[in-house]
Amino acid sequence: MPDPRDILRQLADAAIRAADPAIRVPAVLPAAPAKAIVLGAGKASAAMARAVETAWPETDLSGLVVTRYGYEVECERIEIVPAAHPVPDEAGREAARRILELAEAAGPDDLVLALISGGGSALLTAPADGITFEEKQEVNRQLLRCGADIGEMNTLRKHISAIKGGRLAAAAHPARVLSILISDVPGDDPAVIGSGPTVPDPTTFADALGVVEKYGLALPASVARHLEAGAAETPKPGDPVFDGNELIFAAKPDKSIEAAAEVARAAGFAVVDLGDRVEGEAREVGREHAEIAVKCKAGNGPASAPCVILSGGETTVTMTGDGRGGRNTEYLLGVAEALKGAEGIYAVACDTDGVDGSEDNAGAFVDPTTLERAAAAGLSVADALGNNDAYTLFDNIGDLLVTGPTYTNVNDFRAVVVT
Repeated sequence: MPDPRDILRQLADAAIRAADPAIRVPAVLPAAPAKAIVLGAGKASAAMARAVETAWPETDLSGLVVTRYGYEVECERIEIVPAAHPVPDEAGREAARRILELAEAAGPDDLVLALISGGGSALLTAPADGITFEEKQEVNRQLLRCGADIGEMNTLRKHISAIKGGRLAAAAHPARVLSILISDVPGDDPAVIGSGPTVPDPTTFADALGVVEKYGLALPASVARHLEAGAAETPKPGDPVFDGNELIFAAKPDKSIEAAAEVARAAGFAVVDLGDRVEGEAREVGREHAEIAVKCKAGNGPASAPCVILSGGETTVTMTGDGRGGRNTEYLLGVAEALKGAEGIYAVACDTDGVDGSEDNAGAFVDPTTLERAAAAGLSVADALGNNDAYTLFDNIGDLLVTGPTYTNVNDFRAVVVT
């Protein structure tokens, strides 16, 4: 039997590799045009831009994409601007302003190639009229702490923005817009990926106000007035600003799950695929997956050992403490707590972009000795959960998974190995 931790790392690496823009973007690009204006945002956008340059060596390319600090790659014809994520900064605001200007300057015979991936919503920040940048930052901070899912977060973000929710496509009209997407959202809804700057928005101001009410957000007065007025709705399906536009997916989470499953089967493991749309409170999802693993170990689960339980999607964390960590390490705390050191069960959870929350790790590992080693370090899972401090626990016992920037983003990847 291979070393379980080695298998877990191989599975995570396979999932990330399956979404590599250098491979996936050229596979979906159409025939090279004579000229294109490239605009984009997201953690994968710079790598996507370089893939376009490589695939279209003779095309007259220009434009700008904004990516997270540390996710820049060298391009010759497309400008790459780094900015802050998940809380926007001035660099992101300036990049969004310039991207809007480039879109507005596009003519009816131009092709605008939009490269959109996860993280684009925070990176592409252009507040709606009457809302300050600082107020937009404050809304973002509250959304990150309240436990809202990505669809809810982006519904609100779109309705306080001058560029999201189809507004970038509206700015480029009547130019033709071809959007290449790398999905990081459960269900692959293009209107949610990066807050859908180039696609129709089915949500409304009323929906955005519903998110505010559901999570009890304390909005700045100008933001509340803007939402309540509802004066400038996002462009909807059927709007002529989208006529002639096209979108193509370069990578989706399900393909990463499939790639990991192939590696698992080749290593002799049965595969339990829970799908790429798993959502819910991270610690609770972790407990549920631990229960499935225990049943598999006992021979009364969906598969018998040796097996691997795979899942993707995006869980949430409702912040009640002030610790460090992200949803994947919090998920693993739930796994470890539920397993109670059960023999023969190991787990990994990571964000395929290489960053769990806002820390320097992609995720972490759990094994039968996690609780014992944490106790020896003077730490407990219960305390870490109470303070949302998963990073500190896994860092102290040497179980963080650090990949560095992966230059892609198809959301979370989780694997539980049962031997």
